[in-house]
Amino acid sequence: MDYDQYFEAALDTLHQERRYRVFITLEKDAARFPFAARQTEHGTSDVVIWCSNDYLGMSTHPKTVDAMVDTARRMGVGAGGTRNISGTSGPIVSLEKALADLHRKESSLVFTSGYVSNETGIATIAKLLPDCLLLSDEWNHNSMIQGVRRSGAEKAVFRHNDLEHLEDLLKTAGRERPKMIVFESVYSMDGDVAPIHAICDLAERYNALTYIDEVHAVGLYGKTGAGYAEEVGAQNRLDMIEATLAKGFGCIGGYIAAKSSIVDAIRSHAHGFIFTTALPPAVAAAALAAVEHLSSSNTERVAHRRQVARTKEVLIRAGLPVQDNPTHIVPVMVGDPERTKMASDLLLDEHGIYVQPINYPTVPRGTERLRITPTPFHSDALIDQLADALVAVWHKLDLPLHASRAAA
Repeated sequence: MDYDQYFEAALDTLHQERRYRVFITLEKDAARFPFAARQTEHGTSDVVIWCSNDYLGMSTHPKTVDAMVDTARRMGVGAGGTRNISGTSGPIVSLEKALADLHRKESSLVFTSGYVSNETGIATIAKLLPDCLLLSDEWNHNSMIQGVRRSGAEKAVFRHNDLEHLEDLLKTAGRERPKMIVFESVYSMDGDVAPIHAICDLAERYNALTYIDEVHAVGLYGKTGAGYAEEVGAQNRLDMIEATLAKGFGCIGGYIAAKSSIVDAIRSHAHGFIFTTALPPAVAAAALAAVEHLSSSNTERVAHRRQVARTKEVLIRAGLPVQDNPTHIVPVMVGDPERTKMASDLLLDEHGIYVQPINYPTVPRGTERLRITPTPFHSDALIDQLADALVAVWHKLDLPLHASRAAA
């Protein structure tokens, strides 16, 4: 048996479909974010990162850095065990309390990543409910899809943000059957948002639980940075809120916030929580510092929204095909995997701008794009440079611009 042929064939398919992923080695400059040093076999060069999920730059904030360094010096760099076996530290307990308070829930539980919190949380909840039906938005993240699959429960996928379709599925299931609606608040590739209140209305009408993923919203939206549900005044209507510490809060880890009974049931049954090493105390301390800072400071959110709005305005004025949405995600549509990769390569090699191409299966075929994520640290000058570079690349690849705007 020639095992290698199967692996090589799988890789050949990715290359042929222009979906093979190439990793760019970067050394982020904490003092000059969003600048970083790109490392290649030929040396290093300065680049500007335009696709980071460190949306507010909190990974480099003095409070988060100091909290991590001080805690690591005091407690070491590793947790030393699972939460059940020596891994429950003071910083992680304080973090869980702060997250519960942030989302106005009784309790919260921290996982090693947002992917794990979704996959494990959804699967565990559904397994604990007899004959549970999971109603999942078709655009949900892979971690949510895997959680639904791992649960072994029956699933019904509703068309993205389609309330009529969701209601039909709920009506068919009936009020008495255990049900959970699984959806996101901010969808990370298109940047659109869920109709949270309307979904909660349906959940109440048909006696269903609600589970929302706020991964791309915590820190960025709401008066205290609790997410898009706080932004629209829906936090108290949701049964379970899942989010990450790795994006708006600039660290690593994921969590679920809910009633104490739900959180304790997950804590006691979730294999992805029980059988893995706990988040290191230093990381928990850094995340706690970020949560506490952003719950009282609006400075970062105001600056972020200003630069996002300016980025969209400048790119649209340049004639670039920016997909409209109400959030901080700036999708510049290409619609072809090969030219999306070529555009990314040209931006990096000729303009020192790093934007990762987004291809299938992350997005549907024919909707390939560059996903741009401005931060408060992308200056007006950097925004102008980005627009000029994108226009130059569009011309080089013979991609269409909106002529009236480009000429203006």
